[in-house]
Amino acid sequence: MSQGHAISPSSQNKKRLQLVLGFTLLYLAAEVIGGIWTKSLALLADAGHMLTDVGGLVFALIAINLAERKATPEKTFGYYRAEILAALANAVVLIGISLYILYEAYLRFRNPPEVESKFMLVIAGVGLIVNLSGMYILRKGSTESLNMKGAYFEVLSDMLTSIGVIVAGIIMWTTGWYYADPILSAGIGLFILPRTWILLKEAVGILLEGAPADVNLALLRETMQKTPGVVSVHDLHVWSLTSGINALSAHIIIQEKVTPNQVLSAINTQVKEPFKIKHTTIQIENPGFEEQEVHL
Repeated sequence: MSQGHAISPSSQNKKRLQLVLGFTLLYLAAEVIGGIWTKSLALLADAGHMLTDVGGLVFALIAINLAERKATPEKTFGYYRAEILAALANAVVLIGISLYILYEAYLRFRNPPEVESKFMLVIAGVGLIVNLSGMYILRKGSTESLNMKGAYFEVLSDMLTSIGVIVAGIIMWTTGWYYADPILSAGIGLFILPRTWILLKEAVGILLEGAPADVNLALLRETMQKTPGVVSVHDLHVWSLTSGINALSAHIIIQEKVTPNQVLSAINTQVKEPFKIKHTTIQIENPGFEEQEVHL
């Protein structure tokens, strides 16, 4: 069936991303200067994550702009996958930054430098406010789109880092125990890694044409097979073009003397909204017709 160009959930949140990007850029500049001046690894770790935030948000915005382009004869599904590539890039960068922070924390644990804790606390406090604001702005969109989820995770990781910096700053300010800086930095890195790994797996799953996690394939097949006039359903495939935009293809064997258009209309009504399917491609077959299948 012919479908128009669906608007992805990420596209609906573009202005929110732009607002968060503006906040992040301003705070990044302050944090880099403060991290160098105070000699705080925790603060520089936060700046590193803020840098990935900037890159991640820029990736997400570029991907949204690409995904908004209409399909062409060469790109018949359009550019929706750009959003998934952006989410994948965000995950890879976050994992790399987290591993580097763990390595740097190990080096500093062996020889912790003296840190200007008071100024470090001021910068971290401002950062916490910026990150909490960014999380609030992106929270709703993160449940609708993998691209937005990647951007949300970037800001979430920075919020946790800001809390770690504040805790480390208070400990160093009150006790002079400078091991708090690398220890809390390492803890933040370890906390972020498994969540980023989940994001990475989800992005790779979409790129490998895996069935969407929120689509019950067995129930979908059963629903299609119960449609009046349908004998059986085979070669059923469901995949995501991007978060929130799923596609379906299937072969349907119908009863003799049944009007194909009626069956197609009934199936589309039953599967589109309930199973979050935006695009369907259905091949109608008569009993006795055989064609080699890719999958059952």
